[in-house]
Amino acid sequence: MLNHQLNLRKPLAIFDLETTGISVVKDRIVEISIAKANIDGTITVKTRRVNPEMKIPLEASLVHGIYDEDVKDEPTFRQIAKSMAQFLEGCDLAGFNSNRFDVPILVEEFLRNDVDFDVKNRRLIDAQRIFHLMEPRNLTAAYKFYCQKDLEGAHSAEADTLATLEVLNAQVKRYEGVKIKDHNGEEIEPVKNDMDALHAITAAKMVDFAQRMTFNKDGIEVINFGKHAGKPVLQVLKEEPSYYDWIMKGDFPLDTKRKLTEIRLRGFKK
Repeated sequence: MLNHQLNLRKPLAIFDLETTGISVVKDRIVEISIAKANIDGTITVKTRRVNPEMKIPLEASLVHGIYDEDVKDEPTFRQIAKSMAQFLEGCDLAGFNSNRFDVPILVEEFLRNDVDFDVKNRRLIDAQRIFHLMEPRNLTAAYKFYCQKDLEGAHSAEADTLATLEVLNAQVKRYEGVKIKDHNGEEIEPVKNDMDALHAITAAKMVDFAQRMTFNKDGIEVINFGKHAGKPVLQVLKEEPSYYDWIMKGDFPLDTKRKLTEIRLRGFKK
């Protein structure tokens, strides 16, 4: 039997969602797993796959391993919404990045299916926020972790520059030859003492520095925000010519406008 040591006044439901994407409005749940930490120290686990009533994009399936065929015979969220709400009745909610992702999507699903699920009287606990608070991900923390030294004169340009060089050197020494699994479950060695390799894992998907556009898995530039998110840039420009003017006249960085113009000129020359 699973147990916990948390000091609780009400049950704490730790949960995670797998979804068709990251849009709270458009995307749907394909799997939900809840570990309810009870006041008596026991844990009750429920995991349920859900038919999202829409196609699961391939890029989402490659991340969580759930395909259309896996959920075609599963119940819809509407069919399980009431029993799910009952299981969560009286529980506080917790997860990892849950306040920005899982809780909003779960609440949206309940509202969409006319199930009253109020979070006003629930405590919302996000383990990622605690992680980032207690283990800062800044240059000072990286310098301490990789170089075992305190950063003197932090936020002066020269001190930060030299510290970054030391950190990068230490990262290459630490991780070169270390294997990890990619989203397909295959082993790769991403860190090499080679600038092409380091670029590939840190910046290769960027089109513009503001990341209003990015490369998809096929190496095609796609819009990375708004109503056209995920669509090829050239497709959007051809289907909605006014989009180009909107960007060019809007409050976007000059770099974004320049990259968009380059893509437009290249595509329309073909």
